[in-house]
Amino acid sequence: MIGNNETGTPTVWNSPANRIWLRDPLAVHLGAGVDPNRAARGIVIDRTTGTIVELVPAGGEPTSGAGGTLEIIDASEHVITPGLINTHHHFYQTLTRAWAPVADLPLFGWLQNLYPIWARLTPRALELATTVAMAELLESGCTTAADHHYLFPTGMDEAIDIQVDVVRKLGMRAMLTRGSMSLGEEDGGLPPQQTVQDSEVILADSRRLVETYHQRGSGAQIQIGFAPCSPFSVTTELMRDSAALAADLDVRLHTHLAETIDEEDFCRETFGLRTVDYLESVGWLGERTWLAHGVHFDDSEISRLGAAGVSVAHCPTSNMRLASGIACAVELEDAGVNVGLGVDGSASNDASNLIREVRQALYIQRLRYGAEVVTCDRVLDWATKGSAAALGRDDIGTIEVGKQADLAMFRLDGLAFSGSHDPIPALVLCGAEKADRVMVGGAWRVIDGHAIGTDGHALDKEALIAAHQEEARRLVAG
Repeated sequence: MIGNNETGTPTVWNSPANRIWLRDPLAVHLGAGVDPNRAARGIVIDRTTGTIVELVPAGGEPTSGAGGTLEIIDASEHVITPGLINTHHHFYQTLTRAWAPVADLPLFGWLQNLYPIWARLTPRALELATTVAMAELLESGCTTAADHHYLFPTGMDEAIDIQVDVVRKLGMRAMLTRGSMSLGEEDGGLPPQQTVQDSEVILADSRRLVETYHQRGSGAQIQIGFAPCSPFSVTTELMRDSAALAADLDVRLHTHLAETIDEEDFCRETFGLRTVDYLESVGWLGERTWLAHGVHFDDSEISRLGAAGVSVAHCPTSNMRLASGIACAVELEDAGVNVGLGVDGSASNDASNLIREVRQALYIQRLRYGAEVVTCDRVLDWATKGSAAALGRDDIGTIEVGKQADLAMFRLDGLAFSGSHDPIPALVLCGAEKADRVMVGGAWRVIDGHAIGTDGHALDKEALIAAHQEEARRLVAG
């Protein structure tokens, strides 16, 4: 239910029913090749466990009946998908969207101009940036997000702790990676010296975060991964030590790789290796690893990545924005690589909208592989099932009995959808922008297009935007 408190802010109360039936949806995305009639009459969710307990087939009724403790929600105007999963982001970058000095630069020049700005990051700025990024993701149908935070200037030692608090307040799931930069300009790296840390500090904090926050098993809300930033910003020793620590603590590894030709040239000149050879030399070529971008791989490298069980976060908008190239997503997937989608940082995408990223992936990949290969169902699978696998999770990403009830519900109304005929193609091709409802673990986190916190109140977006804008202006002004 939704009501209004004394301030007029929408409030959500839990229904006394312990089960919810999302009845008679327009369509349900069960995955490419799966018979949609298996859930034609909807989905039943158990609030207590936060899981999907029944798919109601065409012509069927829930086995528990339509009365008693079953709450019925009319989904006849909604397309239901698994909650979308974002595999690569930099939440803090919402503070530097559409900044003119970098609007028309490729990656290296873009980074060199932004590093000094980002070095001014404060705890309050990060809290607001994380809230804005996650709320925007939620409202686009995203239920789980991976963030790659690698900036720890003076006073920012507890950056990941700040993000944990925001995740808990918004009720999303998150893979928060303890990123790092240890190779500054003075030692041949790209970042300015004031943005790098000693390896000992990085590794000690990485262990602390896992021991404090990392959750395991089905339904985990917060997980921690290790994410040295890129070959041009960390030492070889830190890459090796991070891999060893990740194996010891059984957590995942993440980094940028093969994003641009400049990066390829850097690896050749600095290490005498191509990017995948470098990855193998530091102990990263394995199932624990997922890579951001993966644009510039040759055929043999694609085969090696697939054989090793490495995953890739495809970030189409960012790759277009920075003119980095088109990832070989289909070849990677066909080789056995788990392909997920990522919006990337909001300074190279200028948005944190994952349903929009699905459409972008469809179109850019069709330029490489054609329309018949890159289908609407396939790209939706990248944003859900593929993304879940990239993060090492098998409890989310698909709509199946026993899986977490992480769901996004989209309306196909308004001028943009007028004249459309088939719901799943319409969702992707007509350009859906926002979800109407979003559920995480059986709890509503978006209702009527508005993010709802775990306190039951709609997010005060006007106040959030005002505070966030102020921090953004301060950051750039210096």
